[in-house]
Amino acid sequence: MAAPGQTAAELSERLLKGDKRALARAISLVENDDPEGWELVREVYPSTGKSAVVGFTGAPGVGKSTLIGKLVEHARGREREVAVLSIDPSSPFTKGALLGDRIRLADHFLDPGVFIRSMASRGSLGGLSEATLQAALLMDASGKDDVMLETVGVGQAEVDIIGHADTVVLVLMPGSGDSVQALKAGVMEIPDVIVVNKSDHPLTDTMVREIRATLSLGPQEGWRVPIVQTEAPKGQGIDELVEKISAHRDYIESEGTLETRRGRNLMNEVLALAGARMRRRLEDSTREDPEVKEMLDEVVARRLDPASAAGRLLEREAR
Repeated sequence: MAAPGQTAAELSERLLKGDKRALARAISLVENDDPEGWELVREVYPSTGKSAVVGFTGAPGVGKSTLIGKLVEHARGREREVAVLSIDPSSPFTKGALLGDRIRLADHFLDPGVFIRSMASRGSLGGLSEATLQAALLMDASGKDDVMLETVGVGQAEVDIIGHADTVVLVLMPGSGDSVQALKAGVMEIPDVIVVNKSDHPLTDTMVREIRATLSLGPQEGWRVPIVQTEAPKGQGIDELVEKISAHRDYIESEGTLETRRGRNLMNEVLALAGARMRRRLEDSTREDPEVKEMLDEVVARRLDPASAAGRLLEREAR
């Protein structure tokens, strides 16, 4: 619930004025599935849609956090308000977010124009928790010019970052052959911009050639995915990366696809939330039901197949 002596309306009013503590409180409410949090989202939702939302994905260790730190620094140099939402693996003990990588963003914690938050993925297959887009919406409503989302890794399971960003940046590093294989397996459909970080590595040119060869196999019309080489700790390539991210946004705005993309994102979020809530409701209603337990025993004994059991379960719930 809202803090003692503070109504949801007061909290939303403070959030809309850019109050960082109100934003932190609102995200906690949503993350904890508190009805007060969902009410807050309802109240501030009409004030959303103004932030530029950029998603960053890539295997652990490629330097995403350092890169984002440099981008935050660049944005603050242009007096832009920034929010960073990092989606971390859940702690197996507390279900909270593991904050080690956030140390790399420590330079910005005391900047009033920067808001940094980690959220646990809570076992979500795509690396993002249900509340991610809601948190991004709250950041948007609080007046942030840029919202940066960072996910836990790269792979087919991480593709749902597409459902949370206007522009998707895939970060790779030379020598990581597995990453290029992942791209060839279909992850290449994700990015709008590709970054080869740690580009002082001797295998950088080889990796860039491999990426270009893979890109050449895809569609050649529309937005051409740029490859930017960076050395994040030294700040090298950051200006070019900012330029390419801005160019992509200009492109989707001029083509009229920004609203289409956002519409798809929001539709996916509605379906994901509905699916997750239906699953919880189903689990709660069947956990102690002897009839369901008997049916599951039949599946275990190989007398009833899983699909038929699922059909019976849904028919039962529909009654």
